[in-house]
Amino acid sequence: MYKKVENWFDIAEVEKNILAFWEKNGIFEKLVEKNKNGRIWSFLDGPITANNPMGVHHAWGRTLKDVYQRYYAMNGRKLRYQNGYDCQGLWVEVEVEKELNFKTKKDIEDYGIDMFVQKCKERVDKYSRIITDQSKRLGFWMDWNDNYYTMSDENNYTIWTFLKKAYERGLIYKGHDVMPWCPRCGTGISQHEMQEGYRDVKHMSVIVLFPIRGRKNEALLVWTTTPWTLTSNVAAAVHPEYTYLKVKQGDWTYYLLKARAETVLKNKGQWEVLGELTGSDLIDTGFTYDGPFDELPAQEEGKTHHQVIGWDEISEEEGTGIVHIAPGCGAEDFVLGKAFGLPAVAPLDENGIFIEGFDWLTGKHASEAAEEIKRDLKEKKILYSSEQYTHAYPHCWRCSQELLFRLVEEWYITMDPWRDEIKAVAKQIQWIPGFGLELELDWLNNMRDWMISKKRYWGLALPIWLCKDCNHFTVIGSRDELKEKAVEGWERFDGHSPHRPWVDEVKIKCPKCGKTIPRIPDVGNPWLDAGIVPYSTVKYNIDREYWKQWIPADLVLECFPGQFRNWFYSLLAMSTMMENIPPFKTLVGHALVRDENGEEMHKSKGNAIWFDDAAEEIGVEVMRWIFCSHEMTTNLNFGYNSARLIRGKFINTLWNSCAFFVNYARLMDFKVPGEFSDISKRPDFDRWILSKLQVLVNKCRKGFEEYDVRVAARAIDEFLEMLSNWYIRNNRRRFWRSQLDDDTTFAYETLYEVLVTVLRLLAPIIPMLTEEMYQNMVLPADPGQPESIHLTDYPKTKNEYIDTQLVEDMDNIIKINTVALSAREKSKIKIRQPLAKIIISPNNKYEVRALNRFADLLKSELNVKEIEILDVNVPCPSELKIKPGKKSLGQKYKATSKLIVEKIEEQIDSITEELKKNPDHWEFKVHVDGEDFVITRDDLLVEEVDPEHLSVIRFYEGWVAFDTHLTDELLMEGFMRDFLRQMQVLRKDIGLEIEDRIHITYKTESAKAQKMMKNYADFICSELLCLKLKEDSSLVTDHKVKISGEEISVAVEKAVS
Repeated sequence: MYKKVENWFDIAEVEKNILAFWEKNGIFEKLVEKNKNGRIWSFLDGPITANNPMGVHHAWGRTLKDVYQRYYAMNGRKLRYQNGYDCQGLWVEVEVEKELNFKTKKDIEDYGIDMFVQKCKERVDKYSRIITDQSKRLGFWMDWNDNYYTMSDENNYTIWTFLKKAYERGLIYKGHDVMPWCPRCGTGISQHEMQEGYRDVKHMSVIVLFPIRGRKNEALLVWTTTPWTLTSNVAAAVHPEYTYLKVKQGDWTYYLLKARAETVLKNKGQWEVLGELTGSDLIDTGFTYDGPFDELPAQEEGKTHHQVIGWDEISEEEGTGIVHIAPGCGAEDFVLGKAFGLPAVAPLDENGIFIEGFDWLTGKHASEAAEEIKRDLKEKKILYSSEQYTHAYPHCWRCSQELLFRLVEEWYITMDPWRDEIKAVAKQIQWIPGFGLELELDWLNNMRDWMISKKRYWGLALPIWLCKDCNHFTVIGSRDELKEKAVEGWERFDGHSPHRPWVDEVKIKCPKCGKTIPRIPDVGNPWLDAGIVPYSTVKYNIDREYWKQWIPADLVLECFPGQFRNWFYSLLAMSTMMENIPPFKTLVGHALVRDENGEEMHKSKGNAIWFDDAAEEIGVEVMRWIFCSHEMTTNLNFGYNSARLIRGKFINTLWNSCAFFVNYARLMDFKVPGEFSDISKRPDFDRWILSKLQVLVNKCRKGFEEYDVRVAARAIDEFLEMLSNWYIRNNRRRFWRSQLDDDTTFAYETLYEVLVTVLRLLAPIIPMLTEEMYQNMVLPADPGQPESIHLTDYPKTKNEYIDTQLVEDMDNIIKINTVALSAREKSKIKIRQPLAKIIISPNNKYEVRALNRFADLLKSELNVKEIEILDVNVPCPSELKIKPGKKSLGQKYKATSKLIVEKIEEQIDSITEELKKNPDHWEFKVHVDGEDFVITRDDLLVEEVDPEHLSVIRFYEGWVAFDTHLTDELLMEGFMRDFLRQMQVLRKDIGLEIEDRIHITYKTESAKAQKMMKNYADFICSELLCLKLKEDSSLVTDHKVKISGEEISVAVEKAVS
């Protein structure tokens, strides 16, 4: 039958044992078999990057994915259980470069692209295995023999199909643009990736004179935070609608924004305003100017365009209001330059080094040139000022180096008119949280054309073959098409994956001019890899009917801050292109994991928590509970201290509740009957908890169906607290009797059903602990049940158990009990001390009904001898004394406070009556000098004066009052209860089991203690399972019980059966 369950347990050890149990008994495989004919529920896994081990931040999303899959599996649904690994791209390349100690792309090419790509594949293989093991440790059920990998041939070739469709619609083009560029990685960073890497840094900012041609000692004052870009200046921009000043300072006349003049000029001596003009006036002057680096050969064309142009994006909050424009060095500058027909002077190569044509700067790195440029400007006498300036600046999201803006040639997919089609698809999806759709549409409305190329090595080989002679390009849509069109290199490529350098061997004939042409060397944006998975992983290319069964998926779930412009976007975009349908029906997004202080976790900061460490330190079930009970839209501050509190509160309460049942059922030899007792014959307490259980089942199902597991978790948490601290605590004596009578049987049947149902409700959330408790509690008593809790069905509501009036009555009793305990606390008389009476004036007839029904329960809870139930609306015996809080009102209303105080004093009687009716939520208005002022309880000094020997608490229009007069008899009983409590602790401390009988020998010189021991001897023996209680004046023992200055020496001996 049952085996004893200890209250203390090693959670990590329990988890590992359950994982081994699942593995040994093939529980997952049995679940798949059980549901193989069930209705399909399709989950599409967003691939985790197989590049490093998991941190705790990965565990949030993976927990939620597992939770919903488990829920639907317990409802008999058929699932695919396919995990995904993201494999290609810069994140892997950078780590491999670190392993090989490479610094530049040249190092890779010298090493060999083929060997480098192989190293990348090996890293993916290594970390996908590690993450698989970690995911299993998390309890994440997937078919680990059927993972998808974005580096697979199927995935890459399906992206080729997507790109072919885009090509056939005329959406793919090669173009020039200024982009964020990582000089270390030697590649552009797309708009999708940019938001990930902004950091606050200090850069040297300079204000420079742009001397106006034909006007002696007149200059525009121009500001920049990137001095290296001055080498490529073409124009100066002003805001057409802002006001600018013409000022005289020293020998020079300057033009700058009026709003910035004081800040800019104040440290350079006296200045005089010569006139005001708008930005439009400045533009209309037709001023041209001498640029700071017009002498450079590269400026031969640029210096002919030095003019003042208009730009609406100029800020009044920083700089001089005149911005230098370098279309070859800034994305916004490039757009502005195209609008005004300005040339783009591009100064940097892919390593961030100045190219030929920049004289003494050629060969220098842009990030290291600031000081030398400053010196040069100073020597030319055009440096007005410089300072260190802190601003948010983009960094490479992978290697963390500062980005530069560089004019590049890349491949793009144009967003118009495609973006409107994507938006229409996005609107067909349920977004959780609801603001997700708004964020996605905002991204779609504002994103520029999609840059799909990267000048790297490990990634999707873009299937674009370009003819350099006629500039025509062809996009290949499949392996078969490439084989058909190949005129050279197929034999060297055949047998390899479609990656560099092998696919680079294949050449085709240009369909326009007939020349033999190569593939472009670029690889694809990595979000192409993950965006195609609704097609590449679900047999789209080989079994279209199977694909239609599973797509659109019922659910995708990922961390949302960055995915609106990354994975969510690429899923929508690619599915719109492929089939013009949503790839999923519902999207659930969650926020980010931070450390306990709300800071981002970083290995460099020392605050990162790795998954393996947390699993051993606190257990994965604690992590899972934290993730499932947290509001998904707010960041989660994770740390061991808060996690241990969760372990101590929820996990231990659940475990101890089940342990209580098992251990007492073992002692009473309770056997689960084939048919439980008729619920109508059970006492109110049992019927109440079973009725509350049905409410819980409804809440849990609703939470899961609405993809808000927190609703279920919070409801279970509240229920478990009520079960432990109200039902079990108030019914303990029913579980431990000399024999199994009807009432004891009712108690065991009720608690068994409640706990088993709670375990099944919890099984998707904490699958290992619930399995352990199921194995401890269900199978020993009922071997015919499924061998795993995860092969049982998710609970359904039993409507015949619901008793609304009973629940309402008990809820009212719990509410009144809470209020009464506050009155106890107010009296400073501990709960173990019995009191003669509590007087209750209820709020309404429903509370009267509840009090009459559960008076004995309330007496026991409050440890009183009598309950006196009054009518509704009986005046409260305590007196409220209220005065205006002059200090609070003075701080709040200043000069008016004196008049307000007088007004309150005039209305003190009506205020007092209002406060009596609603002491917790209250406000009052006073009218002074034609204005209403809101007065809250915080603005009053409130004193409640109780009559002698009463402790009173108001609640709404009712009140409770304890009779606090203590007779000698009551004091003696309180003394005895304190003795019992300390003896129960002693039983536990010396290692006695709950069922052990004992002998007690005692000695005391206290007459009070002697009297208590004699008067309550039978009760003490009953409570402590004591077979023999005797006094021995010669007793020598270290165990002493001290109560209110009285001392009793005791010796406890286990009775021999």
